[in-house]
Amino acid sequence: MSLVDQHRDRMPTVSRREWLRVREYLQQHRAELGRAAAEEYAEVPKVAGTALLTRSEWLPAEPIPLDMIDVEFAPGGPFTGLTGSDPATRSVRPERFDGSRYPTYSAAMADLAASAVFENRSTYRLLDADLAGPRGRLVFGRGTYFDSIDLGEAAAHEYAAAQLTGIATALRAAIGNPCDPTRRPTNMAVSALTIRHDRATGNATFLLHWRDPAKVGHAGGLYMVVPVGIFQASDDRPSSERHDFSLWRCMVREYAEELLGEPESHSSDEAPLDYENWPFAARMTEALAGGQIRAHVLGLGTDPLTLATDLLTVVAFDAPLFDELFADLVDTNTEGRLVGSTTVRAGEGFPFTTDQLHRIAQQPIQAAGAALLELAQRNTHLLGI
Repeated sequence: MSLVDQHRDRMPTVSRREWLRVREYLQQHRAELGRAAAEEYAEVPKVAGTALLTRSEWLPAEPIPLDMIDVEFAPGGPFTGLTGSDPATRSVRPERFDGSRYPTYSAAMADLAASAVFENRSTYRLLDADLAGPRGRLVFGRGTYFDSIDLGEAAAHEYAAAQLTGIATALRAAIGNPCDPTRRPTNMAVSALTIRHDRATGNATFLLHWRDPAKVGHAGGLYMVVPVGIFQASDDRPSSERHDFSLWRCMVREYAEELLGEPESHSSDEAPLDYENWPFAARMTEALAGGQIRAHVLGLGTDPLTLATDLLTVVAFDAPLFDELFADLVDTNTEGRLVGSTTVRAGEGFPFTTDQLHRIAQQPIQAAGAALLELAQRNTHLLGI
């Protein structure tokens, strides 16, 4: 049943019907819309020949070890860019029953097309990034998850509507360079290509994630590396904001959630998450320090359709450790399903080979995932694979 049919008894306005029609088209055609949107940014650099947009200072000359990325928290910085309630978003905010428009795109989604995972959690908002030197630097302020929905997903909706009706993309024009975090609130996802590496044989395999459009508000129907998570604290408690301000801690939580099916909240009611006494986190951190896990940053890029911004990372696990940590690897999680060559169990997955990567590149995959696979292939000798 289409979105329009699902809401037929609740839709007195033409704009609501049209909004749902465009939303459904966007959900069904994300891959081709993304490729077309990339062509609109002819002057913006692309990552490794893919559709992912970037800046010169967002691409290091070679992979940077994760522990050489300096992260700074600047919560008091002013923001003067666009927001989801700006006049430029008016055309993607349909009318409510009383004739007024929804105040934001996320408000319309919550009422008309909310996914199973749709919560306005606090985030660390990207303010500045420089990955060009031997060390990387990322600066963050405070944000919320819906910040990205209200402008990024709204821009994707506008672009889909333009393909259907030929209208001008005013919002996209108002945003300007999508890789400029001063123009719009920019949440950053930490996207990890997870590789199981057998040092004895030299074989390397990896998994993909299919994002279920019924479960997620962003990039539904597309394949992606796994895990991926918005850089944010484990909960909205003020004490967790500083405690969880760590790329690695964010990644550890995502590994537990997306590969083992653990709940998103790991904190108690009394205190922030105790990573040292959480066995999974402690084992991961110990292995990172001991070289059984090798984590590198390969760059930063922005999706041409949704303007989602991803930190591109590769995490290589020694095979015995991978099998230990993920003996209970799940088939499905709260955002979709894990995909390997046959089944998703320890030691099985896609072979990390040129032929396999080229085949995957032909599938409907997020621009960040395609860019990460290409960059990893070019840098295997530096990644310990």
